[in-house]
Amino acid sequence: MNVSLQQLKVFVAVARERSFTRAARQFDLTQSAVSRCVRELEDAVELKLFDRTTRQVELTHAGASLERRIGRLLDEIELTLREERAAYDGHTGVVVLASNPVLSSSWVAQGLARCALAFPELIVSVKDLAQGAVLASVEQGEVDFGVVSVVEPLSSDQLHAQMVFDTQLHVVMPPGHPLARQTVVPWRALQEYALVTLNADAGVRTALELAFTTHGLKRRPVQELGHVAAVSRMVELGIGIGVLPVGGHWPVPAASLVSRPLVPEMNLTTLLVHRRNRSLRPNAAAAWAQFAALTDPLLVSPRDIPHKELHDGN
Repeated sequence: MNVSLQQLKVFVAVARERSFTRAARQFDLTQSAVSRCVRELEDAVELKLFDRTTRQVELTHAGASLERRIGRLLDEIELTLREERAAYDGHTGVVVLASNPVLSSSWVAQGLARCALAFPELIVSVKDLAQGAVLASVEQGEVDFGVVSVVEPLSSDQLHAQMVFDTQLHVVMPPGHPLARQTVVPWRALQEYALVTLNADAGVRTALELAFTTHGLKRRPVQELGHVAAVSRMVELGIGIGVLPVGGHWPVPAASLVSRPLVPEMNLTTLLVHRRNRSLRPNAAAAWAQFAALTDPLLVSPRDIPHKELHDGN
């Protein structure tokens, strides 16, 4: 039996309208095309479905029975498709993104607020993961897209990346620390001090290792923690000096501390990533656009160094 969905939809329309002409208007077809479609369906099921007269169209007993059952099925299909379209139209449904925990508490939170304002019915769920796990989750399709911060270009055949913003690494210390007297701090000056920084979850470890290797510095023990607040507290207690990305999109170090940019400049680049050659679902693309537009820094703290000083010090 060779029956098409179009034949069934036309049959139900004729049955409900009791008119080939009105049914034809629904599908932008001619009356003869509708008549042919119904005739082909009758031939396929080997049943007479309508009694036709010059004045009216009436369902046969077989036609009425078929319309009740097929009509319900077609209505259910239409409802299901409509709900699925609504779930992926950029305004409803659930989008899942992965991010390192540090950015989740700052820039990602701002992105969530933008999404909530733009699309009140859209749910954006965040998974806090280490950087490597973020990339793996994106590659494996476990999340719609991810947020990572890297010091070198991302090399992956499986991922498409879009740069959002750069953040320079600073040394963070109490105001009375000897390095605080300088406008900028050379990397080699860190050699004398114990260091406290963020762990691999946030991508800072790779930047620190690259800086030490590039400038020929001897490796030394480093305290690595998961949050800027933890780094700040250890620096306040004199356990070491901090190395952190300092800028409007990252959590701000404790107010009792000061920061100075490290030179030569080294930046962490924050990227949005999704699977290459795989289009984002419309609702995920809408969320991505909200995050991609969030490039303006937060208000700068009064204790931050003016932009002009950064250039004068270089």
